[in-house]
This record gives sequence, structure tokens and C-alpha cells, in this order.
Amino acid sequence: MGSKRNRLSREFTEKREPVRLNKYLSESGVCSRREADKLIEEGLVSVDGARAEKGMKVLPGQDVRVGKKKVGRVEEMVVLAVNKPRGIVCTEERRERDSIVRFLNYPIRVTYAGRLDKESRGLLLMTNNGDIINKMMRAGNRHEKEYKVTVDKELTEEFLSQMARGVPILDTVTRPCEVRRIGKYTFSIILTQGLNRQIRRMCGALGYEVRDLVRTRVMNVELGNLKDGACRRLTDEELDRLYELIKDSSNGPVRDVNGDGHGDVGMRE
Repeated sequence: MGSKRNRLSREFTEKREPVRLNKYLSESGVCSRREADKLIEEGLVSVDGARAEKGMKVLPGQDVRVGKKKVGRVEEMVVLAVNKPRGIVCTEERRERDSIVRFLNYPIRVTYAGRLDKESRGLLLMTNNGDIINKMMRAGNRHEKEYKVTVDKELTEEFLSQMARGVPILDTVTRPCEVRRIGKYTFSIILTQGLNRQIRRMCGALGYEVRDLVRTRVMNVELGNLKDGACRRLTDEELDRLYELIKDSSNGPVRDVNGDGHGDVGMRE
């Protein structure tokens, strides 16, 4: 674990070098690189009091402003794709030995954008940008999460159809969603909400038990061939697309009434 942390720390330190201004604005959480170029072209961005030019590079510590608002980077924005193993808990509780934060042991403080149950595995996005987290997690923004689910008995058309139409759980009916058969016992499901243990409760209400649950996609970010327990930084292209998807999203605080998954919660399973 120590060698892993040292390698990540070196990677983080090496990033503290001159970067293109549009990338600087993107990694500061302001907007996508494309939108940053537009702001620069419109003369809305300044560096050390002078009008910025498209393509210029900036160093940490320079005075970068959009309009009159200073863009500060106490630390570089980080968004990670993590393949959470089964048995790891999505919590920041220091006393939890199997917490995702302790397991990842990243050199700067990052937290998760949407939980996965301890028994579930797969794609988890982690970042140090709270604005992104709020925009991604609010159920009202209807951002997609895709899962691969294996159950204990053979799938029927009735089961798949009912899952897609909506299932009564937790004093509500789940939103209609996309469900597709993959195999005899396995299907994919795309949710735009995240009630507490939603897929497991949906299956249980219809007489099925989940044997394996893997999140394979969050919005535009795919799990792909990322190894179990590994992490990677999102690419510039992934970040740009992520910004496009959340740019019109509300970033109000996430509500989780009574902590039981009710209310405006967007990325739980």
C-alpha cells in the first residue's frame, strides 16, 4: 500500500506544472475546456490582471479570474474512476477498517459521488469537487447509472417487464427504467434514481435474490477493463463530456430523509 501511495503522490506532484488555461479552468471546476475557450475568446478571463489569450499556459499561484471572480486552486481537482471490490464500505467513518477512503488511500482527500453497497462492486466515482458531487447525486437531475445484475433463478419476461415498469418499494414506486436480458440469470438495468439498496429491493419484491451486482457505468464514464480495486483519473475527454452532462443540473444539497434512501437521492444502490 505504501508504494501505491508514493506512486500516486508523485503523479499528483508532477501535475503541478504549467497547464493550458482552458484545462486549468476545467480542472478548477469552472466549466469544460470547450466552454473555457469560449469565455477566453469573449474576453471574460484574465490572468494577473491582463486579458487572457486562447492557448496560453498558467502556473499555480497566478491570479486567474472569470469576470471578477477569482479562480483558485487550493489543490488540483481530481476525479477518479474506482473499481470498488465487494466488502468495501462507502463511508468516511474513520473507525470503519474497510472504508473506501482507507482502502484507496489516495494522497489527497477525495470522497465518493454516490454509494455502492458493501456487497456490491464496480464503478465508483471519487473526487475532491463538492459541486460535481451534488450535481451528479441529485435524483431530480436524472443522470444514468448502469448495472449488471445476476439473480438466483432464471429470468422471465414478466420479471423483466415489471422491473422496467416500476416496482413498489419503500412506500413509493420506482421510476420506469431500461432493462435488458444478458443471460439466463443476468440482466442489465439503467437507473436514473438511487433509492437505498434499490435493485436488491426491486428484485426481492418480485421474488428474486441478487447474487452479484456490478455498476458498469455512471453517466458517460465506463468501468471498462479497470481491475478490481484499481483506480484511474478520468481523461480530459471524459471530464469534458461529464461537464456537458451536468452543466444544466441543479447543485443544491443532497437530501436523504431519515437516512433511509427517501428524498432526492441520486446515486445509491
